[in-house]
Amino acid sequence: MEIMSLHPRECTLVKEEGESYGFCLRIERFKTGHLIRNVEKDSPAEKAGLKDGDRILKINGVYIDKEDHGKVADLIRKSVTSVLFLVLDDHSYENALKEGISLEELAEKSPNQEQTEEPQLVQSGEMGSVPQPRFCYLTKEKNSYGFSLKSSAGQKGLFIVDLTPLGAAIKAGVQPNDRLIEINGENVENSTHEEVVEKVKKSGNQVVFLLSDEETDQHYYRQNMQLIREKANLKLLPHKPRNLELKKGNYGYGFYLRMEQNGKGHLIKDIDSDSPAAKAGLRDNDILVAVNGEPIEALDHEAVVEKIRQSGENTTLLVVDEKTDAMYKMAKISPCLCNHTRLEPHLSIAKKAMQEENHKPRLCKLIKSPNGFGFRLNAINNIPGVFIKEVKKDGPANIAGLQDDDIVIEVNGTNVQNEEYEDVVARIQDSGNTLTLLVCEEKAYQHYYSQNKAVRASIRLLEPDPLNGDHDEPPAYAEIQATEPKNTLAESRERASSSSSEEDTAL
Repeated sequence: MEIMSLHPRECTLVKEEGESYGFCLRIERFKTGHLIRNVEKDSPAEKAGLKDGDRILKINGVYIDKEDHGKVADLIRKSVTSVLFLVLDDHSYENALKEGISLEELAEKSPNQEQTEEPQLVQSGEMGSVPQPRFCYLTKEKNSYGFSLKSSAGQKGLFIVDLTPLGAAIKAGVQPNDRLIEINGENVENSTHEEVVEKVKKSGNQVVFLLSDEETDQHYYRQNMQLIREKANLKLLPHKPRNLELKKGNYGYGFYLRMEQNGKGHLIKDIDSDSPAAKAGLRDNDILVAVNGEPIEALDHEAVVEKIRQSGENTTLLVVDEKTDAMYKMAKISPCLCNHTRLEPHLSIAKKAMQEENHKPRLCKLIKSPNGFGFRLNAINNIPGVFIKEVKKDGPANIAGLQDDDIVIEVNGTNVQNEEYEDVVARIQDSGNTLTLLVCEEKAYQHYYSQNKAVRASIRLLEPDPLNGDHDEPPAYAEIQATEPKNTLAESRERASSSSSEEDTAL
């Protein structure tokens, strides 16, 4: 049997956020390869042409037939809204094995035009479904970003190819055949291959890309719109600005605002313990970028102080830490553009009371469904722990109370904050049909960080165990009571005016 008598198929699966691809990936006894099973009717998998028994040879251009099942499953999970498979039907796959045909050689020789069915894109009227260019922040691993560049005849710019499975580029959200628009805020669409490679090398161990995929390029072309950086999606950037609400206490907000003459901007300094600033999660050396939703980076010290004072008893501050500031400056964009910071600057007192952060980790107990636990795991370099992403609506994770961006502290009672991403994935995959996760929201994690306390379960469950005994309704989660010291009124201390060249104001 000749190689080219076999016909692998390219299948592109496209899904909405929160939707599943609609199939199971399995390794079965007495079978070889990664099998497609249980293709759901009208699912992205069925629409893309996947069939029961198909074997996956490539994912997003990466050959995976000999890879570990867990790594393959994770590669699919990391494909947030679309994934490209090269598959071979069951009969052809088994025959190729019998004939001793190299599946890797077959996969490499397979022409792109042999896709048997066109994928059907899911249409949506929601603004969130409009294709966007996106920023990705890559941190080098093992002296590599895990991708290559190529040019394509008749197309402008350079394209990302040869992504390393679970490499730095994949983890940052880069997809095969993404078109490179910017490197660190500088347009490279008309740069040569050598010039682009040199810019990446000069960037060191971190680099920010602005990327566009084929769908995005086509959308902007059809709409006769210019693809500009202001339209880009920032959700994949790992370091996030923090939007903090402060209610003034008896002695003010409890921090200094300092304008240093070193270009860093408006710095938060000398936070009083137990002050409104400390309780809200402000940290020393945070950089203030907006007050009540208004950017203040271009204002002088007195104007910023006046804006805070005019807020009255409540103010909302948008701040970034040093890492976040460096990342946004590298990309040459303002943190004020970040989607999740577009919040109402003022809330009613009643609404604020309802949103009071109780600073408790949550114990979430999941029972696996036929489609898995219903969430994706994400990891970001230089940030403790791993993160929950893409919690599927009405799935086990959603029912158990998991939320996007929850930080995973423990898996089945074992602390995993210092474990590698792959090790945490393996622990979850080894859990069988039940999984217990101790998680913490970002605000709660910041609270523990500011108090210099480790996040751990304090062993008093406030809800019954959903894995033992019968329940009419599955409880959302078992909540852990976190023991905290009683708050004592901080002593008022004299705040002296700065005598240096820095401008320094107590607030």
